[in-house]
Amino acid sequence: MFEHIERVPGDAILGLIEAFKKDTNPQKVDLGVGVYKDDQGKTPVMRAVKEAEALLLKNETTKTYIGSHGAPSYGEVILPMVLGEDSPVLDAKRASATQSPGGTGALRLAGDFIAKHLPGKALWVSDPTWPNHLGLFPAAGLTLKKYPYVDADNRLDFDGMLAAIKEIPEGDVVLLHACCHNPTGFDLSHEQWQKVLEVVRERGLLPLIDFAYQGFGEGLIEDAYGVRLMAESLDEVIITSSCSKNFGIYCERTGCLIMVAKDHEQMENVRSQIAIVARENYSNPPAHGSAIVSEILQSAELAALWREELTEMRDRINSLRRDFVDALKPFGLDQKFACVAEQRGMFSYTGLQPEQVDRLRDEFGIYMVRSGRANVAGFSHEKLPYLAEAIAAVN
Repeated sequence: MFEHIERVPGDAILGLIEAFKKDTNPQKVDLGVGVYKDDQGKTPVMRAVKEAEALLLKNETTKTYIGSHGAPSYGEVILPMVLGEDSPVLDAKRASATQSPGGTGALRLAGDFIAKHLPGKALWVSDPTWPNHLGLFPAAGLTLKKYPYVDADNRLDFDGMLAAIKEIPEGDVVLLHACCHNPTGFDLSHEQWQKVLEVVRERGLLPLIDFAYQGFGEGLIEDAYGVRLMAESLDEVIITSSCSKNFGIYCERTGCLIMVAKDHEQMENVRSQIAIVARENYSNPPAHGSAIVSEILQSAELAALWREELTEMRDRINSLRRDFVDALKPFGLDQKFACVAEQRGMFSYTGLQPEQVDRLRDEFGIYMVRSGRANVAGFSHEKLPYLAEAIAAVN
């Protein structure tokens, strides 16, 4: 019965991982896979996470199911982290949290919900966007369309973006990156968020906000500006949150779907439907990651330690951006790549062309996605001179 099934190419990023492992170049650099790395190229376990896990191991009494919406304690800490401790949305009980298997799981829940309850509505994503958006939403049965985000000079094309959003049909869904845009690193300013809000409200659009990197751009509160603006200003918003990056618990698959409705009654109606979507998808989310997050955020001491570690990671990435541009000065390329220092988050749209990326891999053992997207967290201060020299050689 399987005779007709054809082999398809593997995931491009996973392929880069395998190729990098086999490369014998002692100077090789992995800028492909989207995980945080320290200066030794390791993805460390945060100290706050280790301490929380020790407490969980000591105090855990059951491994029973936690329900389709996940652990209530998880929602109780995630909602104020995303929407704000003094959020009027939370005061009005307009928001519902559903724990999910990672941010990707939250996006799929959102896609399934939209396909089932808003049939015929298209989903608009930035061009470019996270590649998995292009797979998971059509898999949920949604029609995908694009609005411009980066221009030919590798700069944020906000005018083009805004003009395109003004033409989106009423009732369609527009996906927005809250911060640390993946793959470009270009984020909206407060003024630009205000303009997007005005258009979304005028056009009657439903915003779906992908919030995968809270705390990796400017700070936990600063990165939430657009999310909180939309949630407080509009009747209906969908938010997908991830703890993979800011807690460093990638393999624990810990995310959250947050649905914001017009009032508490409508929120409860929507919440009841999300439970069914989750039940039909994976039934119950994994419990360990959410327990870690809850343990940390419910403890003043662990929460302070976690915020300190998150700040260290964010500051390291932002300093690497600046130092990378400085390392290119001797080659006269600092202005060409100045955008790297202006971008935020783990990723940078470098502007390197596919042929240049191929040369970096083949000649220098430097691995990144062929679009030119680089994981800045994969840089190290020790290898910045080598990286700069290699980029100069292919320019």
